[in-house]
Order: sequence, then C-alpha cells, then structure tokens
Amino acid sequence: ILLLCVSGMRAEPARYSVPEEAERGSFVANIAKDLGLTGEELLARQARLVPEGEKQYFQLNQHTGDLVVREQMDREELCGQSEPCLVRFEVLLESPLQSFRAEVRLTDINDHAPVFLNKEIVLKIPESAVPETRFLLESAHDPDVGNNSLQHYSISSNEYFLVYTRRRSDGRRYAELVLHRALDREQQAEVAFSITAVDGGNPPRSGTALIRVVVLDINDNIPVFTRSLYKVSIMENSPQDAIVVVVSARDLDSGTNGEIAYSIFQNSEENLQTFKINAETGQIRLKKPLDYEEKKTYEIDVQATDGGGLSTHCKVEVQVKDVNDNAPEVIITSLTSTLSEAAPPNTVVALFNVRDRDSGDNGRTTCELTGAQPFRITLLAADAYALVTSETLDREQVEEYNVTVRARDEGSPALSVSKTLHVRLLDVNDNAPTFTQAVYTMVMSENEPAGRSLGRLRATDPDAGENARVRYALVPPLTGTLAAASFVSVDAESGIVRSLRPLDYEKVPAFEVTVRAADGGSPPLSAQAVLRIVVRDENDNTPVLLHPPPDSSAAGELVPRWAPSGYLVAKVVAVDADAGQNAWLSYELAKATEPGLFRVGLHSGEVRTARAVTERDAARQRLIVLVRDRGQPPRSATATLAVALVDDFSDAFHQLGHDPASGQQPQVDEEEMLTTYLIASLVCVSSLFLLSVLVLTANTLCKARVRAELSPPSPSCYADGDFVTDSVDVGGTGTLSPAYRYEMCLTSGSGRSEFQFLRPVLP
Repeated sequence: ILLLCVSGMRAEPARYSVPEEAERGSFVANIAKDLGLTGEELLARQARLVPEGEKQYFQLNQHTGDLVVREQMDREELCGQSEPCLVRFEVLLESPLQSFRAEVRLTDINDHAPVFLNKEIVLKIPESAVPETRFLLESAHDPDVGNNSLQHYSISSNEYFLVYTRRRSDGRRYAELVLHRALDREQQAEVAFSITAVDGGNPPRSGTALIRVVVLDINDNIPVFTRSLYKVSIMENSPQDAIVVVVSARDLDSGTNGEIAYSIFQNSEENLQTFKINAETGQIRLKKPLDYEEKKTYEIDVQATDGGGLSTHCKVEVQVKDVNDNAPEVIITSLTSTLSEAAPPNTVVALFNVRDRDSGDNGRTTCELTGAQPFRITLLAADAYALVTSETLDREQVEEYNVTVRARDEGSPALSVSKTLHVRLLDVNDNAPTFTQAVYTMVMSENEPAGRSLGRLRATDPDAGENARVRYALVPPLTGTLAAASFVSVDAESGIVRSLRPLDYEKVPAFEVTVRAADGGSPPLSAQAVLRIVVRDENDNTPVLLHPPPDSSAAGELVPRWAPSGYLVAKVVAVDADAGQNAWLSYELAKATEPGLFRVGLHSGEVRTARAVTERDAARQRLIVLVRDRGQPPRSATATLAVALVDDFSDAFHQLGHDPASGQQPQVDEEEMLTTYLIASLVCVSSLFLLSVLVLTANTLCKARVRAELSPPSPSCYADGDFVTDSVDVGGTGTLSPAYRYEMCLTSGSGRSEFQFLRPVLP
C-alpha cells in the first residue's frame, strides 16, 4: 500500500490559475484530463478534494472531472501582499489509494484604489532650501499586487515642486517631492497642490491627497542621523515595551533650531500600531508583541526635526526572529466516525493535515499514534496523512476506539498537540448463537395436561441489534423417525418449552429433539442443542396376573396330606407396566378357608403351607391372594386359588369336583360325564402329541444339512447351570423369585421356539 501511495504522488503539483472574486461555478480546469482518467474512473475511484486548510474553495465534478469555484475568494484577504497567492489542495483517489497535489493561483484583479492615510499632508520647508532638495512624502496604500498595485505618483501643476516615484527593497513604491525652484517666504508663505497615486490596472484606479507646503524662515542646518540605515533583529516573543533600537541625530544649530524631536514617519499604519518612539531620546519600543508568522520584516522611516522645522530621515529595518511558540495543528479533512468491523486492513478511517506556523526546525513535524490500537498512520504527501486500519477488527472485543493522534515539532523545547478521533464499530453478523448447555434435560409427568411449561432454553449471541436477536425452533425430525416434535413446542422468543399433549410413560418413557437457535442477521447464523424429555412415571397401571390367569374363576392346586410346613403349593405371578416403585409388587393372603394353614411370600408370591397338613383340615381350600404395588395411591389385584388336600393323586379329580363342606355324595351321571370328558381329552392330547412328533421329525430331516455345518445340537433338556446369561430372567423383574426351578423341555434346534412353565417339580 505504501508503494502504491508513493508511486501515486506526483513530484510536482498540478498548477492552475483563476482570477480572484470569480463567481461560484466558474470553470478552472479539467482534473480528469490532466490525470489521464475518465469521468467514470473518477466516479468509480471516489475522487475527492482535500484542502490544505480548513475551508474548501473548489469543487470537483466526479462525472466530468471539471474543477470549479465553490466559493468566491478575495486574494487580499487570503494572501495580503504575498505573491503568488496559492490555494493548495490534494486530489485523493481510492482503489488503489493515490494522492495528487495541485495548486490554484489567484490572479489579482484591480478591485482596490490607492488610498492616502491622511487626506492633507503638511510640509514645512525653509525658504533657504536649495533646488533639487528632496522631501519624503507619505505613501499611499493599495492592497492589490503586481500591475494592479500602486505604480506612480503625480502632482498637480505648480512652479515650485516636482514628484518622483521611487521603489523600496520590498517592491513598494513611494513618492519623493523635489524642489524645482527656490522658495521665497516673502513672496509666497504657503504652496498648495494635490498629489495623485495611480495603480496599473485596466482601467487604472487612483487616490488623491492635498499637500500644503509651509515656507519656514531660514534655518541653515538640518539634523543629521549618525546612520542612514539601522538594521536590528528582535525575538518574536519579546515583551511589550521592549527596546528595539535607539536612533540618534544631531543639529549644528543652536537654541531651538538645534533641538531635535524624533518621530515615526507615517508610511504604514501597521508600523504606527506596532512601534513607538521617544521624541527626545530616539528609543524605539514595541507597542504590541510581534508574531513571526504574521510578518517577518518591518521597515520604519524615522524623522528627526529641529526646532526650526528642518527635518531629515533614516530607515530602520527590523528582522523578527522565529521562536517555537506555535504548537502543530492537526486539521481533520475527512473522518469516518462509524466503521464496519468487517473492514479489511488498510481501510481509510480519516484524512488529516499537520501544520506548524513556525519555520525551520520549529516548523518540522512528526506524527504518531498513542497507545496500542489496530490503526496506523500513512504519509500521503508533505504534512498530509491518512489514518488506516492495521489489522482486522472485532466489535465483540472492542466496541469503539478513541484514537489519539499526536503531532510534535522539532523545536527546542519541542511542542506537541494531540487530537482524539472517536471511531465506533458497526456490528457484522459474524458470531453464531451459543447454547448454555449442549444437552438440556427436562422432566414431565406422565399424563400431564398440554400447555404446561417444562423449562427454558437459553442461547446467547455476542453480536448486537438484530444480529443478536435469538429465535428458537425445533429441527424437523428425519422421515420415518418418531415424531417427537409433536410432543413439545418451543417459544420462538423466550425459549420456553411446553408440552403439546399428555404422554404415556409405558409408550414413551423418554425422547429427544434437536433445537435450533438462529440469530436475526443476514445471512442468519445458528446453533443446535439436544433437548431430552424424560417422562416421570405415574401409578396408572393395575398389576396384571399371569398365574393364575385372571379370566379363570379359580386355579386348582393339589396338596398331599403328608405335606410338611413350607411346602410349595403354588406361585402367584403378576407384573405391573409401571416403573420403579410403582412396579414393586407385594403379595398377601387376603382371605382363606383356613387362614392358619397357608402363607404367601411378601415379594415372591409363593403360596406355602404355614404348618403341616392334618387330617382335620378340610379337603378343599379356597385362597384369595391380594397383589398390591407401592404407588401413591397403590393399585391392587386379586388371585383366587382352589387347593385340594389329597391322600394320593388318584382321587385328585374327585376332590376338585366335590365340595367336602357340603357333605353330599356325587351323582352317578356326573361321574360318567366326567369319565367321558377325560377319555376325550386323552385322545386329543395323544393326537396332538403324535402330530407334533411327525412335524418335528420332518423339520429335523429338512435341516439336517444346516445342522451338519453348525455345531452339534444342544441337549433337549437343560439341567442346572445350563442357562445362558442372555436367557429371560423372570426374577429380574422383581415379580418372580429365582429360588425355584421349573421343568422345561425343548426339542433340538428350537432355540427360537416358545415355551411355557408346566408346574413346579414336586419333591
């Protein structure tokens, strides 16, 4: 970038001219043509003018490249008597950054006429003055310069005097009155004529004053200065009333004709305002402080007049020495107070000039930034700088900067000035929202009504404004998955999660959905989190009996008369679809024919004899077992068992088919019908058994080849310890006890077949 800037700067500025007082919109030059650019290029590269001072006098048309006058300019007001009068500016182009210096010279027009400070000039000349004696006249003032300034003087016709126009060292012209013919006071005591100052304009302008010459009586000696030219220098910080120089003159006459009075000749109003002289001692002192930056040299005409009216003149040249009394000035010509945080390095933030009114080392300046900030200063031209970014910006780390530019001169002691620029960064959507948790877990009760608040999601975005406004939404599930998004909803603004419908724990114990948080930027950025909803089980399911079946009126069990205490009669098996404490089941004997004969395991559901069976016990017992869970409130179910006490199993059907408590004998026809039922049942069972054997045999023959490639078939009956770990563990559910084994037979290769428990193995 620096190489581009240096290559883009012209060694010599472009020079133009325009007359002062030119109307607004007056054409000056075509910048585009001089730079070799088209109007479209000027517009594309955002060409603009950067004035050297604080005021912009010209305007650039970016479409045509024309440089026109923006505001009327008075050359005398801007530059005074200085020539040439230049208005400097820079043409700044971007993409790439280039700077071209240019200056417009204001040509003077004759808009001022010469003016005498005094409309009447009185001269006292002795009658003894010889011809060709010269007398200095008060100068007229014309603020124009060049040919438009004062060019010559002329006087009206008279027989005594002529006028000559002289030039000073600074180029200004003054008049000398020359005596052409000797004066005679007795003939004419006063001579009056007019003097005219004419400038060189077209048409010329002029100013006139009246000269009155008073003829004095003879005084044959005039004062004489010791030196005709006094050259002195004085520091610009000299205090008021400080002595500048002491001039001295003497007169050979005596008496009043030898008394000398000093005065400053009225050749400049500025000299009269700046200096004063002691009429008796000739001491010249300051009336006000000097300023090197305003004026560097003064030329004073001092007149010495004796008591007889004779006078003489000398010159005093005062050189003002510069003192480092002016701190540098930082002039901001262009400032971008708001900057996008996405601005790349070398983005121009501000353009400024540094100016020091002092001269020499006192006027040489350097520029720097204070503090560590992502900015730097680039030199565009002499005393013209650009403040640019040096690295990428991040509004989330620093939202605004106070950039302090310090300018320092090389004087002794050095003076400096600081200028603070406030730069605020505009937000760019460069940060995605962030959830406070990767996984949110919320709990809802089973059967909880819709609309209940389950919790709140929270995501933060370090951006600002709309870029930080976070909105929440559920991510649509994949096709074919559980429509969990229909169970809950998320408020887009607050992130509050609400249930949409009641849930059944037994169907949906828990589910997960994906939640997205998106900001309001363009394009929007988003983040995702997992929302896990756990359904808390409620005791809404009654225990279900597996054995005995709930649809049977009563299950029959046989107990021998010789059964000791603790004999296993039956096992009540029940399950509960709930979970946790709601599924913990307990068993108790609710009702029995003889309550003391049987007992029920609290957690196993096993019905055992509480004591040994005696002959006095009724042959037929009826038991009601209550199964209750531990929910709040608890739910329960009952199982009915019919127990027959038999001497041996031959009369089992007889005992189960009669009620011993009734005392009545069975009828003959009932026994015959029972026998018929038993024979029919035996035939059916035998037929089913033979059919099963045939099917299994056919299945075995068909899969012989498959079994040959696999490991040898497992035994058809499993003994103790042969159960593998992945078999069904009924006791693990909390409803069946693992303390009892049940006889089970399977055919070879029937690992996928269903089976059922027949009954406990009797001892």
